[in-house]
Amino acid sequence: MTLSLTTLLAILGGLVLAAVIAHGAWTARKAGPKRAVLPPEEPHFDAPAPVLGDDPAAAADALEATLPAVARPPRRPSSRVDALIDAIATITVETPASGEMALQHQPGSRRAGTKPFQIEGLNAQTGEWELPTPGQRYSEFQAGVKMANRSGALNEIEYSEFVQKIQAFADGIGGFVQFPDMLDVVARARELDQFAASHDAQLALLLRAKAAAWTPGFVQQAAGRHGFVAGALPGRLVMPSGEEGAPPVLTLQFDAQAALAEDPEALSLRELTLSLDVPQTPSDQEPFALWQESARALARDLEAEVCDDRGQVLGLHAFAAIDVELKKLYEALAERDLAAGSPAARRLFS
Repeated sequence: MTLSLTTLLAILGGLVLAAVIAHGAWTARKAGPKRAVLPPEEPHFDAPAPVLGDDPAAAADALEATLPAVARPPRRPSSRVDALIDAIATITVETPASGEMALQHQPGSRRAGTKPFQIEGLNAQTGEWELPTPGQRYSEFQAGVKMANRSGALNEIEYSEFVQKIQAFADGIGGFVQFPDMLDVVARARELDQFAASHDAQLALLLRAKAAAWTPGFVQQAAGRHGFVAGALPGRLVMPSGEEGAPPVLTLQFDAQAALAEDPEALSLRELTLSLDVPQTPSDQEPFALWQESARALARDLEAEVCDDRGQVLGLHAFAAIDVELKKLYEALAERDLAAGSPAARRLFS
Protein backbone atom coordinates (compact mmCIF):
# COMPACT_ATOMS: atom_id res chain seq x y z
CA MET A 1 0.00 0.00 0.00
CA THR A 2 1.40 3.48 -0.93
CA LEU A 3 1.04 6.32 1.62
CA SER A 4 0.65 9.91 0.48
CA LEU A 5 2.99 12.62 1.69
CA THR A 6 0.23 14.23 3.75
CA THR A 7 -0.44 11.00 5.61
CA LEU A 8 3.24 10.46 6.43
CA LEU A 9 3.57 13.99 7.82
CA ALA A 10 0.55 13.44 10.09
CA ILE A 11 2.01 10.22 11.50
CA LEU A 12 5.40 11.80 12.19
CA GLY A 13 3.73 14.73 13.93
CA GLY A 14 1.84 12.36 16.28
CA LEU A 15 5.02 10.48 17.21
CA VAL A 16 6.87 13.70 18.03
CA LEU A 17 4.00 14.91 20.25
CA ALA A 18 3.95 11.58 22.21
CA ALA A 19 7.68 11.77 22.80
CA VAL A 20 7.41 15.32 24.16
CA ILE A 21 4.66 14.32 26.61
CA ALA A 22 6.61 11.29 27.86
CA HIS A 23 9.75 13.37 28.40
CA GLY A 24 7.82 15.93 30.42
CA ALA A 25 6.38 13.25 32.74
CA TRP A 26 9.79 11.66 33.35
CA THR A 27 11.33 15.06 34.14
CA ALA A 28 8.55 15.88 36.61
CA ARG A 29 8.96 12.55 38.44
CA LYS A 30 12.72 13.08 38.85
CA ALA A 31 12.16 16.57 40.21
CA GLY A 32 9.60 15.41 42.86
CA PRO A 33 10.41 13.87 46.34
CA LYS A 34 11.81 10.36 46.48
CA ARG A 35 9.46 7.67 47.79
CA ALA A 36 10.09 4.22 49.21
CA VAL A 37 9.45 1.34 46.92
CA LEU A 38 6.76 -0.77 48.62
CA PRO A 39 6.56 -4.51 48.00
CA PRO A 40 3.35 -5.74 46.42
CA GLU A 41 0.64 -6.16 49.08
CA GLU A 42 -0.10 -9.78 49.94
CA PRO A 43 -3.72 -10.83 50.49
CA HIS A 44 -4.76 -11.35 54.16
CA PHE A 45 -7.87 -12.50 55.91
CA ASP A 46 -7.88 -10.38 59.08
CA ALA A 47 -11.18 -8.91 60.17
CA PRO A 48 -11.72 -5.45 58.59
CA ALA A 49 -11.13 -2.46 60.80
CA PRO A 50 -14.34 -1.08 62.26
CA VAL A 51 -15.87 1.95 60.62
CA LEU A 52 -16.31 4.37 63.48
CA GLY A 53 -18.52 6.96 61.84
CA ASP A 54 -20.03 9.86 63.72
CA ASP A 55 -21.98 7.90 66.40
CA PRO A 56 -19.77 7.54 69.57
CA ALA A 57 -21.85 4.63 70.96
CA ALA A 58 -21.67 2.71 67.70
CA ALA A 59 -17.97 3.46 67.49
CA ALA A 60 -17.39 2.04 70.98
CA ASP A 61 -19.36 -1.12 70.20
CA ALA A 62 -17.45 -1.63 66.96
CA LEU A 63 -14.11 -1.18 68.74
CA GLU A 64 -15.09 -3.58 71.56
CA ALA A 65 -15.99 -6.23 68.99
CA THR A 66 -12.38 -6.23 67.75
CA LEU A 67 -10.87 -6.68 71.24
CA PRO A 68 -10.19 -10.13 72.74
CA ALA A 69 -12.98 -11.50 74.96
CA VAL A 70 -12.57 -11.20 78.72
CA ALA A 71 -11.16 -14.45 80.10
CA ARG A 72 -13.59 -16.60 82.07
CA PRO A 73 -12.66 -17.68 85.59
CA PRO A 74 -10.82 -21.01 85.72
CA ARG A 75 -13.11 -24.01 86.08
CA ARG A 76 -12.57 -25.84 89.34
CA PRO A 77 -13.34 -29.51 89.97
CA SER A 78 -16.52 -30.48 91.74
CA SER A 79 -16.52 -31.93 95.24
CA ARG A 80 -19.94 -33.54 94.79
CA VAL A 81 -19.72 -35.23 91.39
CA ASP A 82 -16.80 -37.51 90.51
CA ALA A 83 -16.34 -39.49 87.30
CA LEU A 84 -14.81 -42.30 89.39
CA ILE A 85 -18.17 -43.22 90.87
CA ASP A 86 -20.77 -41.13 89.01
CA ALA A 87 -22.35 -41.31 85.56
CA ILE A 88 -22.35 -37.65 84.48
CA ALA A 89 -24.75 -35.88 82.13
CA THR A 90 -23.75 -32.43 80.83
CA ILE A 91 -26.28 -29.66 80.21
CA THR A 92 -25.41 -26.67 78.01
CA VAL A 93 -27.37 -23.42 77.85
CA GLU A 94 -27.15 -20.67 75.24
CA THR A 95 -27.08 -17.92 77.86
CA PRO A 96 -26.39 -18.17 81.61
CA ALA A 97 -29.39 -19.38 83.61
CA SER A 98 -30.38 -17.94 86.96
CA GLY A 99 -30.27 -19.92 90.16
CA GLU A 100 -33.98 -19.19 90.64
CA MET A 101 -34.85 -20.83 87.31
CA ALA A 102 -32.67 -23.87 88.08
CA LEU A 103 -34.31 -24.33 91.49
CA GLN A 104 -37.76 -23.96 89.99
CA HIS A 105 -37.18 -26.90 87.64
CA GLN A 106 -35.29 -29.19 90.03
CA PRO A 107 -36.78 -32.71 90.30
CA GLY A 108 -38.88 -33.29 93.39
CA SER A 109 -36.56 -36.13 94.43
CA ARG A 110 -32.83 -36.37 93.74
CA ARG A 111 -32.88 -40.16 93.74
CA ALA A 112 -33.15 -42.72 90.96
CA GLY A 113 -34.23 -45.88 92.72
CA THR A 114 -31.67 -46.41 95.48
CA LYS A 115 -29.06 -44.15 93.85
CA PRO A 116 -28.76 -40.46 94.75
CA PHE A 117 -27.86 -37.87 92.15
CA GLN A 118 -26.80 -34.23 92.23
CA ILE A 119 -27.43 -31.32 89.86
CA GLU A 120 -24.72 -28.64 89.91
CA GLY A 121 -24.26 -25.35 88.10
CA LEU A 122 -21.00 -23.76 86.98
CA ASN A 123 -21.05 -20.31 88.54
CA ALA A 124 -20.43 -17.87 85.68
CA GLN A 125 -18.59 -15.47 87.98
CA THR A 126 -16.47 -17.70 90.22
CA GLY A 127 -15.91 -20.80 88.08
CA GLU A 128 -17.08 -23.00 90.98
CA TRP A 129 -19.40 -25.98 90.60
CA GLU A 130 -22.12 -25.49 93.19
CA LEU A 131 -25.68 -26.39 94.00
CA PRO A 132 -27.96 -23.82 92.32
CA THR A 133 -28.40 -20.79 94.56
CA PRO A 134 -30.72 -17.78 94.20
CA GLY A 135 -28.98 -14.65 92.97
CA GLN A 136 -26.33 -16.56 90.99
CA ARG A 137 -26.01 -17.25 87.27
CA TYR A 138 -24.73 -20.48 85.73
CA SER A 139 -23.09 -20.94 82.34
CA GLU A 140 -23.65 -24.72 82.29
CA PHE A 141 -24.88 -27.58 84.45
CA GLN A 142 -23.99 -31.18 85.16
CA ALA A 143 -25.84 -34.03 86.86
CA GLY A 144 -24.14 -37.08 88.34
CA VAL A 145 -25.84 -40.27 89.52
CA LYS A 146 -23.92 -42.64 91.77
CA MET A 147 -23.11 -45.86 89.91
CA ALA A 148 -22.84 -48.04 93.02
CA ASN A 149 -23.36 -47.98 96.75
CA ARG A 150 -23.99 -50.55 99.47
CA SER A 151 -27.40 -51.19 97.92
CA GLY A 152 -25.73 -52.54 94.76
CA ALA A 153 -24.96 -51.40 91.22
CA LEU A 154 -26.96 -48.87 89.21
CA ASN A 155 -29.30 -50.82 86.92
CA GLU A 156 -31.13 -50.00 83.68
CA ILE A 157 -34.37 -49.02 85.40
CA GLU A 158 -32.61 -46.64 87.80
CA TYR A 159 -30.58 -45.10 84.97
CA SER A 160 -33.74 -44.58 82.88
CA GLU A 161 -35.36 -42.79 85.83
CA PHE A 162 -32.27 -40.55 86.11
CA VAL A 163 -32.46 -39.75 82.38
CA GLN A 164 -36.14 -38.81 82.58
CA LYS A 165 -35.65 -36.49 85.54
CA ILE A 166 -32.60 -34.73 84.09
CA GLN A 167 -34.22 -34.37 80.66
CA ALA A 168 -37.20 -32.65 82.28
CA PHE A 169 -34.83 -30.32 84.15
CA ALA A 170 -32.91 -29.47 80.96
CA ASP A 171 -36.14 -28.77 79.08
CA GLY A 172 -37.31 -26.49 81.88
CA ILE A 173 -34.22 -24.26 81.73
CA GLY A 174 -33.98 -24.37 77.93
CA GLY A 175 -30.81 -26.43 77.89
CA PHE A 176 -29.42 -29.28 75.82
CA VAL A 177 -28.42 -32.43 77.71
CA GLN A 178 -26.00 -35.18 76.71
CA PHE A 179 -26.15 -38.52 78.51
CA PRO A 180 -23.50 -41.26 78.56
CA ASP A 181 -24.50 -44.52 76.87
CA MET A 182 -26.70 -46.68 79.08
CA LEU A 183 -24.95 -49.98 78.32
CA ASP A 184 -21.57 -48.46 79.10
CA VAL A 185 -22.82 -46.93 82.35
CA VAL A 186 -24.43 -50.16 83.55
CA ALA A 187 -21.27 -52.15 82.73
CA ARG A 188 -19.10 -49.66 84.64
CA ALA A 189 -21.54 -49.74 87.54
CA ARG A 190 -21.32 -53.52 87.82
CA GLU A 191 -17.53 -53.49 87.74
CA LEU A 192 -17.40 -50.76 90.40
CA ASP A 193 -19.88 -52.65 92.56
CA GLN A 194 -17.78 -55.82 92.35
CA PHE A 195 -14.68 -53.90 93.43
CA ALA A 196 -16.53 -52.21 96.30
CA ALA A 197 -18.08 -55.47 97.53
CA SER A 198 -14.67 -57.16 97.72
CA HIS A 199 -13.00 -54.19 99.45
CA ASP A 200 -15.68 -53.15 101.91
CA ALA A 201 -14.87 -53.64 105.58
CA GLN A 202 -17.12 -52.86 108.52
CA LEU A 203 -15.48 -54.22 111.65
CA ALA A 204 -17.70 -55.04 114.61
CA LEU A 205 -17.03 -56.71 117.93
CA LEU A 206 -19.23 -57.54 120.89
CA LEU A 207 -18.77 -56.41 124.47
CA ARG A 208 -20.52 -59.07 126.54
CA ALA A 209 -21.17 -58.69 130.26
CA LYS A 210 -19.24 -61.17 132.40
CA ALA A 211 -21.51 -60.88 135.45
CA ALA A 212 -23.79 -57.95 136.26
CA ALA A 213 -25.80 -56.37 133.46
CA TRP A 214 -25.78 -52.62 132.74
CA THR A 215 -28.42 -49.94 132.49
CA PRO A 216 -28.39 -47.57 129.45
CA GLY A 217 -27.35 -44.71 131.75
CA PHE A 218 -24.40 -46.69 133.11
CA VAL A 219 -23.25 -47.48 129.55
CA GLN A 220 -23.49 -43.83 128.49
CA GLN A 221 -21.53 -42.74 131.52
CA ALA A 222 -18.75 -45.25 130.92
CA ALA A 223 -18.57 -44.53 127.18
CA GLY A 224 -18.49 -40.78 127.81
CA ARG A 225 -15.23 -41.17 129.69
CA HIS A 226 -13.66 -42.49 126.48
CA GLY A 227 -14.90 -39.81 124.08
CA PHE A 228 -18.30 -41.16 123.04
CA VAL A 229 -21.32 -38.87 122.76
CA ALA A 230 -25.01 -39.48 122.05
CA GLY A 231 -25.74 -40.14 118.39
CA ALA A 232 -28.74 -39.09 116.31
CA LEU A 233 -30.44 -42.49 116.65
CA PRO A 234 -31.73 -44.11 119.86
CA GLY A 235 -29.30 -46.58 121.40
CA ARG A 236 -26.37 -45.18 119.44
CA LEU A 237 -23.24 -43.52 120.81
CA VAL A 238 -20.51 -42.18 118.51
CA MET A 239 -16.91 -41.06 118.73
CA PRO A 240 -16.83 -37.91 116.56
CA SER A 241 -14.15 -37.30 113.97
CA GLY A 242 -11.80 -34.36 114.36
CA GLU A 243 -12.67 -33.40 110.78
CA GLU A 244 -15.69 -31.12 110.50
CA GLY A 245 -18.59 -32.76 108.71
CA ALA A 246 -16.93 -36.19 108.63
CA PRO A 247 -18.73 -39.34 109.78
CA PRO A 248 -17.94 -40.67 113.27
CA VAL A 249 -14.85 -42.78 113.71
CA LEU A 250 -16.46 -45.38 116.00
CA THR A 251 -20.02 -46.36 116.87
CA LEU A 252 -21.22 -48.02 120.07
CA GLN A 253 -24.73 -49.47 119.88
CA PHE A 254 -27.20 -51.20 122.15
CA ASP A 255 -30.83 -52.23 121.85
CA ALA A 256 -32.83 -49.27 120.52
CA GLN A 257 -35.97 -50.54 122.25
CA ALA A 258 -34.23 -50.14 125.59
CA ALA A 259 -33.35 -46.53 124.76
CA LEU A 260 -36.97 -45.79 123.77
CA ALA A 261 -38.52 -47.36 126.89
CA GLU A 262 -40.50 -45.15 129.25
CA ASP A 263 -38.05 -45.98 132.02
CA PRO A 264 -34.77 -47.03 130.36
CA GLU A 265 -33.07 -47.40 133.73
CA ALA A 266 -35.46 -50.19 134.63
CA LEU A 267 -34.01 -52.28 131.77
CA SER A 268 -30.73 -54.12 131.70
CA LEU A 269 -28.21 -54.62 128.90
CA ARG A 270 -25.78 -57.48 128.56
CA GLU A 271 -24.32 -56.83 125.11
CA LEU A 272 -22.95 -53.86 123.15
CA THR A 273 -21.59 -53.61 119.58
CA LEU A 274 -18.51 -51.52 118.84
CA SER A 275 -18.13 -50.79 115.10
CA LEU A 276 -15.58 -49.28 112.74
CA ASP A 277 -16.57 -48.42 109.15
CA VAL A 278 -13.14 -48.74 107.52
CA PRO A 279 -13.65 -46.86 104.18
CA GLN A 280 -15.10 -43.85 105.99
CA THR A 281 -11.97 -42.86 107.95
CA PRO A 282 -8.46 -42.05 106.64
CA SER A 283 -5.86 -44.65 107.53
CA ASP A 284 -3.43 -42.01 108.81
CA GLN A 285 -5.82 -41.40 111.72
CA GLU A 286 -5.17 -45.02 112.80
CA PRO A 287 -8.83 -45.87 113.38
CA PHE A 288 -8.07 -49.58 113.83
CA ALA A 289 -5.78 -48.88 116.79
CA LEU A 290 -8.45 -46.63 118.27
CA TRP A 291 -11.10 -49.34 117.79
CA GLN A 292 -8.90 -51.89 119.55
CA GLU A 293 -7.96 -49.57 122.42
CA SER A 294 -11.58 -48.46 122.93
CA ALA A 295 -12.71 -52.08 123.09
CA ARG A 296 -10.19 -52.87 125.83
CA ALA A 297 -10.97 -49.72 127.83
CA LEU A 298 -14.73 -50.29 127.69
CA ALA A 299 -14.32 -53.97 128.53
CA ARG A 300 -12.32 -53.03 131.60
CA ASP A 301 -14.81 -50.40 132.83
CA LEU A 302 -17.90 -52.49 132.06
CA GLU A 303 -16.40 -55.80 133.16
CA ALA A 304 -17.06 -57.32 129.75
CA GLU A 305 -15.46 -59.78 127.37
CA VAL A 306 -14.38 -58.76 123.87
CA CYS A 307 -15.91 -61.26 121.40
CA ASP A 308 -16.47 -61.66 117.67
CA ASP A 309 -19.95 -61.87 116.14
CA ARG A 310 -20.04 -65.61 116.94
CA GLY A 311 -19.33 -65.04 120.62
CA GLN A 312 -15.69 -66.20 120.46
CA VAL A 313 -13.31 -64.22 122.66
CA LEU A 314 -10.86 -62.11 120.63
CA GLY A 315 -7.22 -62.22 121.70
CA LEU A 316 -4.12 -60.35 120.61
CA HIS A 317 -3.43 -62.74 117.72
CA ALA A 318 -6.88 -62.10 116.26
CA PHE A 319 -6.36 -58.31 116.28
CA ALA A 320 -2.91 -58.72 114.70
CA ALA A 321 -4.34 -60.80 111.86
CA ILE A 322 -7.06 -58.20 111.22
CA ASP A 323 -4.43 -55.45 111.13
CA VAL A 324 -2.46 -57.26 108.39
CA GLU A 325 -5.54 -57.62 106.19
CA LEU A 326 -6.55 -54.00 106.74
CA LYS A 327 -3.21 -52.73 105.44
CA LYS A 328 -3.77 -54.65 102.19
CA LEU A 329 -7.24 -53.19 101.94
CA TYR A 330 -6.01 -49.63 102.42
CA GLU A 331 -3.43 -50.12 99.65
CA ALA A 332 -6.02 -51.51 97.21
CA LEU A 333 -8.38 -48.61 97.85
CA ALA A 334 -5.61 -46.06 97.34
CA GLU A 335 -4.52 -47.68 94.05
CA ARG A 336 -8.10 -47.23 92.79
CA ASP A 337 -8.06 -43.53 93.82
CA LEU A 338 -10.62 -44.41 96.48
CA ALA A 339 -8.45 -43.99 99.56
CA ALA A 340 -10.28 -44.59 102.83
CA GLY A 341 -11.76 -41.36 104.14
CA SER A 342 -11.70 -39.60 100.76
CA PRO A 343 -14.94 -37.95 99.58
CA ALA A 344 -15.34 -40.50 96.77
CA ALA A 345 -14.82 -43.46 99.13
CA ARG A 346 -17.28 -42.09 101.65
CA ARG A 347 -19.91 -41.68 98.94
CA LEU A 348 -19.28 -45.09 97.40
CA PHE A 349 -19.33 -47.01 100.67
CA SER A 350 -22.62 -45.64 101.92
